[in-house]
Amino acid sequence: MSPPNEVILEAQALSKHFGGTAALKAVSFSAAAGEIVGLIGPNGAGKTTLLNLLSGVLRPTSGKVLFRGRDLAGHKAHAVARMGIARTLQTPRSFPSMSVLENVAVGAMFGRPHGHLDHAVRCLDLVGLSARGSSPMSSLNLQERKSVELARALAMAPSVVLIDEAMSGLNPTEIEESMRLIRRVRDETGVTIIWVEHVVKAIMAVVERIVVLNFGEVIAAGRPAEIARDGAVIEAYLGTTA
Repeated sequence: MSPPNEVILEAQALSKHFGGTAALKAVSFSAAAGEIVGLIGPNGAGKTTLLNLLSGVLRPTSGKVLFRGRDLAGHKAHAVARMGIARTLQTPRSFPSMSVLENVAVGAMFGRPHGHLDHAVRCLDLVGLSARGSSPMSSLNLQERKSVELARALAMAPSVVLIDEAMSGLNPTEIEESMRLIRRVRDETGVTIIWVEHVVKAIMAVVERIVVLNFGEVIAAGRPAEIARDGAVIEAYLGTTA
């Protein structure tokens, strides 16, 4: 486990162009060990593009991603994952012919050379699904599939987990449960979480800091109470969606 307050992941002036379109423009922020950082902004603000750059799925047009001070330039997504940056997706992707536990074990086998099954069981227990380990993935509801996605990421033994819209498609009760789960994961594992979310009330209640994107640029960063009062954020996002 990293020392508290150690900067573990940092974006330095990240820009990404697709043809003549700038999806991100000189985005900079950092996340400390054990911190939960929220990324919010309107549709098309560049949030998922930023996660793709942090995880090695895309390469930046300019700028750097530093993980524990190491430049990730040139490292492909699987190498970034082995270094300790795991990822969940907005739409859960599973192996439908395999059981819940087998799906989580895939992450454990990728991230840990030994003891992967025991570790997978522990991760499944952490997300509250140990009783469903032998169930087929097809029997799970959306919230449970999202929890399996998170358990599989945790099974890779990461230092950082990138979460993409954990609350999308969930009802209010499920959102409350998922909020508690994200807090518990951080508190019990010490993992750093960078979380993209559109359910603003959920992210405001869970994270320590928020970075706000609009049209590919950072327009604000700070604690939730500060962001909620920021005029630029209210105009761009909160005033129309929260």
